[in-house]
Amino acid sequence: MTMPARRIRPRAGRRSFDLRATALFFVLLALAVCVLGFAVRTLAGTAERRPAWVAVLCLVGLAAVLAWGRRRHRLSGARTARRAAAALEEGVHTALEEWKAPAPPVPAAGDRYVTGVPAYDYDALDADEFEQAVAVLCERDGCTGVEVVGGAGDLGADVLAVAPDGRRVVIQCKRYGDGHRVGSQDLQRFGGTCYTVHEADVAVLVTTSDFTAPAAEYAEQCGILCFDRPALRAWHDGTGPAPWMLVDLTEGC
Repeated sequence: MTMPARRIRPRAGRRSFDLRATALFFVLLALAVCVLGFAVRTLAGTAERRPAWVAVLCLVGLAAVLAWGRRRHRLSGARTARRAAAALEEGVHTALEEWKAPAPPVPAAGDRYVTGVPAYDYDALDADEFEQAVAVLCERDGCTGVEVVGGAGDLGADVLAVAPDGRRVVIQCKRYGDGHRVGSQDLQRFGGTCYTVHEADVAVLVTTSDFTAPAAEYAEQCGILCFDRPALRAWHDGTGPAPWMLVDLTEGC
């Protein structure tokens, strides 16, 4: 008896390697990674500038998760949409309140804004930190264009600023201990540059110590304001005036 031969289907041949398709795949993959990285960087920058938008994105994500969960449990799509819309509306409302919040007031001449300024222990600061602390006081009391320029080649200026009345303020900072008073040589070096080089309208030497009598006499002759430890502390605490409030526009040495 003859048995019928079984029909064997030929195996499908393996697809040959397509260099063009592979290259296209990797190009698209690279583009997707770049777009994703740019999106993440943009979202991170937005979150840093506007924290309220983080809440909005979180609420939108939560709404999407709720919608997915409701779909799995076969709940009403309309109910899920209402919940998502309510969450989104609340997030947008929060973001708009944050966006429309009034900016903090800019201090005017004579105002005192001690809040937000650290209670510095000036004796614990080094020279660079002391310059930064003086710059913070200038910004607090309404100065604009505040720059810390102290260092090698500063030509006697440590802090530059523009007072609320538009005058150019040049400050030299001397972080000295109680036993080291500011002498006339310090004032002479500052007096030789504050007006001619830095074109100061208000020249101030601020110190954590005190001034010798010759230094104070030279400063008075040149129109330089000497701001010693008590004056600095009063300026910081808001119980005393800022330096530029004590100096009229005068000619320098």
